[in-house]
Amino acid sequence: MTTSHSPADVPSGPDRCPPGGITDPTDHDASWPAVLGALAVFTSPGRLRDTGLAAAASDLLAAQRSRTTVEFLTCRHPGLTLDDAYRVQWTNIQQRLAHGARMVGHKVGLTSLAMQQQIGVDQPDSGVLLDDMLLASGSSLPLGQLVMPRVEAEIAFRLGADLRGADADARTVRAAVSEVLLALEVIDTRYGDWRMTLQDSVADNAAAARAVPGPEIPLDPGLDLASEEICVRVNDEVVATAPGSAVLGDPLNSVVWLLRQLDRHGVGLRRGDLVLAGAVHASLPLRPGSVIEASSPHLPPASVHAV
Repeated sequence: MTTSHSPADVPSGPDRCPPGGITDPTDHDASWPAVLGALAVFTSPGRLRDTGLAAAASDLLAAQRSRTTVEFLTCRHPGLTLDDAYRVQWTNIQQRLAHGARMVGHKVGLTSLAMQQQIGVDQPDSGVLLDDMLLASGSSLPLGQLVMPRVEAEIAFRLGADLRGADADARTVRAAVSEVLLALEVIDTRYGDWRMTLQDSVADNAAAARAVPGPEIPLDPGLDLASEEICVRVNDEVVATAPGSAVLGDPLNSVVWLLRQLDRHGVGLRRGDLVLAGAVHASLPLRPGSVIEASSPHLPPASVHAV
């Protein structure tokens, strides 16, 4: 059983712009970077040949740095393709890496029905985790650093081996995972509106803002992650509960989805990567003074204090 705030509590803005198309459909993958997934600096971003998209990417990055909002990318570029949305994401990640950030893993988003319904999409997406996004469990999060922050509880994994391939399955992923943990993910939007298209979300690094990993423990062969019940408390009040199965039937399937997404572009995951599998419940608003904790029967809790 899942309980959480309803999608109605998500602030909404002006009507969204309809999707359409802007790029040559015959020119799909010629410029994808060859090293996404590595714990290293990209040697090439997604190479945005469209100058309008390059400008939009710069505007998104500037909005993230200045804590301001911008117009939906799909309003400025009707028909934005998903591939180009990822190119926008990777271009901005490249810029952050060039300024000293370090890549530490990936997040998979919109993996539960609750989150898909809340945002208004029908499939997962992914973003990149950087070291400057990570907060220690129990630490304080200054909300003034963000625009419209919300929080999610999820199961996450630490990889103990390189992993790649479109034919990977949950068993393959489980064998490559060294540790499992609970995490709180703080999502944010540079659009000032949480109801968006999938392309808008992807371009904005899948709304990744902060991640609060809990203590990591070895993945016990007998631990049933699909049945692991996650409880979210705000100031000691239970506000959401849901099992791991809310995430694509099993959180390991989220990593399978990510591997297939990355394999489309010839890359995979690396030993040491942290992978957030996605929220088991609809996201919750973050308010100053709140203490948010995620707990479950077999995994150590993760918490953060919003200030």
